[in-house]
Amino acid sequence: MKDFITQEIKNENAVLVGLITPEQSEEKVNEYLDELDFLAETAGLNPVKRYMQRMDTPNTSTFVGKGKLQEIEEYVRDEDNEIGVVIFDDELSPSQLRNLDKSLDCRILDRTNLILDIFAQRAKTAYAKTQVELAQYQYLLPRLTRMWTHLERQRGGIGMRGPGESQLETDRRIILDKIALLKEKLQKIDRQMMSQRGNRGSLTRMALVGYTNVGKSTILNLLAKTEVFAENKLFATLDTTVRKVVVDNIPFLLSDTVGFIRKLPTQLVESFKSTLDEVRESDVLVHVVDVSHPNFEEMMHVVQNTLRDIGCADKPVYLVFNKIDVFKERRTPDGEFSLDSLKKTWISKLHDPCIFISAKEKINIDKFRRDLYGMAAEVQDGRYPFGTFLW
Repeated sequence: MKDFITQEIKNENAVLVGLITPEQSEEKVNEYLDELDFLAETAGLNPVKRYMQRMDTPNTSTFVGKGKLQEIEEYVRDEDNEIGVVIFDDELSPSQLRNLDKSLDCRILDRTNLILDIFAQRAKTAYAKTQVELAQYQYLLPRLTRMWTHLERQRGGIGMRGPGESQLETDRRIILDKIALLKEKLQKIDRQMMSQRGNRGSLTRMALVGYTNVGKSTILNLLAKTEVFAENKLFATLDTTVRKVVVDNIPFLLSDTVGFIRKLPTQLVESFKSTLDEVRESDVLVHVVDVSHPNFEEMMHVVQNTLRDIGCADKPVYLVFNKIDVFKERRTPDGEFSLDSLKKTWISKLHDPCIFISAKEKINIDKFRRDLYGMAAEVQDGRYPFGTFLW
């Protein structure tokens, strides 16, 4: 079994499938499928068709109903369409995967598997690779049944009693051993990283947090004059990057962390808890928001809920509304939605300080630097009230 699992899914046509339920309106499902479309493109796929079905709950055996499954099957089996992958917006159970595999006769992915594949492609350091590998094996373990249903039990050797171990049992044992080994490896790396963080001295620590693809790495590159990989794709950053930034006479550390996303797989949250230690140990959280996205408020709630889950809800937050250069005015049921009205609304209702910037076009960056300077000075002054800084 390979140590690091990546799937060859480049340049294949893909079909996206979502469900409209009492909890998810049609508008919400369309938005989720837009995000799934972006995830698929990030993974190297070409989404060509979408299917939606209105159901109270997902079908326990095939996720969608029989009629919709037949419709998808006809489209997938049509050779002119050249469909290689069908992607479902929610996590599929092992039995659903097995049944869909039989019906559609092509590669079946769910949202979790797709995110894991993107993570596998983007992981660069040994630490990130170990985390992704652990998450992949934890995802794979309950789904082994569909992979080995065609194999019978292996026979025992000459003079051995019993039928021997089945291929499924063998693989389950191998994967459990592998998971235990990876957890041990991560604990060792965790201890190394903890000592690294401890060696950073008394500098103020700030962490860039936010939804994926909101411009965190671009902001780090701008402030720290570094060259961290930044691209208009989901999960361009997987490895936490820490850089020293000096504004006037105050140095502080700025961390670029992995972005959050809706329906983030639980095993990924567990695997990346150690990466999020950078967030936990920071003095100030710089929450970056893509203000040009129509549903940026929901993205903010996703980030706030994730921060609450990892125990960072009480930290000071500086809200940065990024990408004002690509913001488009639009009409809403409440009237015209302009950048000026947005600024007035958010500045009046927020307790936390906030700013509207464009990291790409360097709009309002001087004020952004001054605000970061003020926050770093305040933390430093609280920590060392008799220090010699010149503010």
